[in-house]
Amino acid sequence: MHRRIIAPGALAAASLLLAIPASAASYSPGAPGIGDPYYPYYGNGGYDVSHYDLRLRYQPKTDELQGTATILARTTQDLSSFDLDFLLDVSEVRVNGAKAAFRHAEQHELVITPRTPLAKGTPVTVVVRYSGVPSTKSAYGFDTWHRTPDGAVAADEPEAAWWWFPSNDHPSDKATYDVSVAVPDGTQAISNGTLRSTRSERGWTRYSWRQDKPQATYLATLAIGRFDITTGTSERGVPVLNAYSKDLGDNDGAARASVERTGEIVDWLSNYFGPYPFAEAGGYVPNTTTGYALETQTRVFYSPKQFAKGANTSVVVHELAHQWYGDDVSVKGWKDIWLNEGFATYAQWLWSEHEGEGTAQELADHVYASHPADDPFWTVAPGDPGADDQFDDAVYDRGAAAIQALRDEVGDTAFFRILKGWPKSHAYGNASVADFEKYAEQISGKPLAGLFDTWLYQRSKPAVGAVRSFAAAGTAGKAVPQPKSWKKIEAAHGGHGR
Repeated sequence: MHRRIIAPGALAAASLLLAIPASAASYSPGAPGIGDPYYPYYGNGGYDVSHYDLRLRYQPKTDELQGTATILARTTQDLSSFDLDFLLDVSEVRVNGAKAAFRHAEQHELVITPRTPLAKGTPVTVVVRYSGVPSTKSAYGFDTWHRTPDGAVAADEPEAAWWWFPSNDHPSDKATYDVSVAVPDGTQAISNGTLRSTRSERGWTRYSWRQDKPQATYLATLAIGRFDITTGTSERGVPVLNAYSKDLGDNDGAARASVERTGEIVDWLSNYFGPYPFAEAGGYVPNTTTGYALETQTRVFYSPKQFAKGANTSVVVHELAHQWYGDDVSVKGWKDIWLNEGFATYAQWLWSEHEGEGTAQELADHVYASHPADDPFWTVAPGDPGADDQFDDAVYDRGAAAIQALRDEVGDTAFFRILKGWPKSHAYGNASVADFEKYAEQISGKPLAGLFDTWLYQRSKPAVGAVRSFAAAGTAGKAVPQPKSWKKIEAAHGGHGR
């Protein structure tokens, strides 16, 4: 279940105003939230981050994390103070080289007051020194730091950064990353992007990773433990790095039989979505008790439970499809989640067809026929599902059926132009469902507002015949067989919820 965050109190806001020098009376605090209606106090106002440099040291035995985060940003208003989203203990903050006052507020806010107020458009370098035991921290009754027998994992949605680095935690503020982590010899540290160097000294080994393309904060990941690492290159030249905990037990073989097909699947997806958008691909399977997978950018997180019933390439397809739909092009706001989950699910439908386990049309027919008109399934609107239903089955299944409906309406030629052109048109940026509708109309030359409203926003089952190919599926008394791929596809759903 996802949470709505309680607004910081008026008293806290008043104390911030009192802290502003008289000479800076025209300056004001940055908002403690970026303004997303689903999570009003995630992210922060007043600045835009361009780069995170994280230099960390982690002891697996005690779960102690020490870090220095250097954040490069630019102000978007005249600022007397600003917030970062963070939970660990802070010992020092500097803003443009000078020590700054700081305090923790509410449950996940670090409020920073620089020595000198910051004018709009000012480049800012923020250095935060911190330490703590992430597994002892929680906010709003939950935590996203996952301990393993030999280390820990940071991977969750819609929030995970608070437990290991200070950030502007909202997908609309993407940035590049350098993540350098020192761990005891024999332990490895895995993160996003490309491994730039490995250096050992005095019983510690430092792993330095670089993500050189913009990345949302929830897509940043850190995995520490003892891994078996495999490397290779896809036929189209994409480097691939995968990692598996050495204690996966009975799930080890099925995990490898799935994730080791990453290069093949990346190349296959490129036929539909265009060239792979990042410098490297891959995934990792740590020994966690979590049950979900997550599209952490370039290095997908998989739970061993995804492979408890055997190999599952479908979930690999889902998470790798997100590298285009969700990571390359990220949501403007969390209500736009259909752009992530609907398209990743549709990629599974295309893979099902490729594997001979059910066509996309058969899967769409099954979704339509298996939910009667009074099923609550139809009351969730994939185009704006609400925070509580952000990862509901309807966002995935009805969301993918909406894409099949679009395909029926515009025809295959225009549809596959849309599918491939969209990531290129908004590369490394953010977009909304409204942006996608506009793009689809532009490419197809057809008005699509009615179709999008029917499939994404109406809280009722689309009428029989609303889309031609669904008519037979909706005919009373006609059963639609469950495609062979269905259960594997469903395994990728809802895993982000806790």
